Amino acid sequence: MPRSTRACEAWELLFDLLMRQRTRLPQVAAEFELSEPQCHVLRLVEPGAGVPMRTIVDRLGCDASNVTGIVDRLEARGLVERTACRHDRRVRMLRLTPRGAQMRARIVAKMHEPPEPIAGLPPDDLAALCAILRRALR
Repeated sequence: MPRSTRACEAWELLFDLLMRQRTRLPQVAAEFELSEPQCHVLRLVEPGAGVPMRTIVDRLGCDASNVTGIVDRLEARGLVERTACRHDRRVRMLRLTPRGAQMRARIVAKMHEPPEPIAGLPPDDLAALCAILRRALR
């Protein structure tokens, strides 16, 4: 089924906005003396919960050996720890340390700061945009 011209235009505009903001992650990563993948890993691990390393590999879409290197560096900085899963000792779980949880909170807060093109929209437009995006994400 062909997509509507409006749907294509909406996607193109959304994609363009996201691409214009792609420099934000490298800036945030540099501010915390992390690489972009290290920021992604910290963002993927919820405080107080463990995440299987396989889940991190799948979410990042890269080779397991690359994730191991990323996690090694985070672990060396005291931000994460690897433990064995209680149910299956072959599965390695990744958990945030208290220091890692604090850094993650700061990174997430920084990444959630809206860029000027969004922050500058009138309140009614922001409400409509949020409602539309919520529906699109369902």
